[in-house]
Amino acid sequence: MPKLLVSLQNGVKRITFNTPERRNAVDRETSEQLRDAVQEAAHDASRVVILTGAADAFCAGADLAANPGGDDVTEFLRRVITPTIVALREMPKPVIARIHGAAVGVGCNYALAADIRIASTGAKFGQVFSKIGLIPDGGSTYFLSRMIGYPQAFELMVTGEIFDAQKALALGLVNRVVPLEELDAVVEEWAARLCSGPTLAIAGIKKALSYGETHSLAEALDFEAVTQKACHQSQDFKEGVAAFREKRKPKFDGQ
Repeated sequence: MPKLLVSLQNGVKRITFNTPERRNAVDRETSEQLRDAVQEAAHDASRVVILTGAADAFCAGADLAANPGGDDVTEFLRRVITPTIVALREMPKPVIARIHGAAVGVGCNYALAADIRIASTGAKFGQVFSKIGLIPDGGSTYFLSRMIGYPQAFELMVTGEIFDAQKALALGLVNRVVPLEELDAVVEEWAARLCSGPTLAIAGIKKALSYGETHSLAEALDFEAVTQKACHQSQDFKEGVAAFREKRKPKFDGQ
């Protein structure tokens, strides 16, 4: 049975962790496959990526029984985990994390690297690394402090607390929390909305937000000015203006 399922249909690329008997914990092989799938998604025909897990979990982190990092964990993180997180953040298309059950350890951080996070009421989150004497990896030392501030990030990391979807929502870590029976419908609605949206503008929004995290206001304003020119010259902008004037829904084609 494949440990990672990858499909592309109607512009939506779905990447699914598929070791439900391990709550979708990832070993070296799965981590490498995920890196390759995410990097491919940055350049293929997809317009939206959905990252999720099979059965009753999103991803329960690294499979400790499999020693996924091997003996040289620095080499493994640099070669496998870092490129995965960077690709999720830098690909010019939106990534939706569909989260049910455990999203802990590096599994939590794969979710944090997405652009939209939709969780079921049964989702559980946690930076559990300290419980086994490790620091968080997979980008959470970058993401969490920016999302919720240093004090909250520090607390979650040193305690290794596992918290529920409602707390994640209150902290601003997820966009929506819905009953499990509504999860797929909400995720598909988001995917359809993003698929039919102005691709160039969505890519520009994603890139501009990331740029703004590490640059000054003046630099962010200039980045907006440069990026806006490309959008202004696009067919999507012309279609958007025409649809506004004609009082109809725009039909963007990503040009």
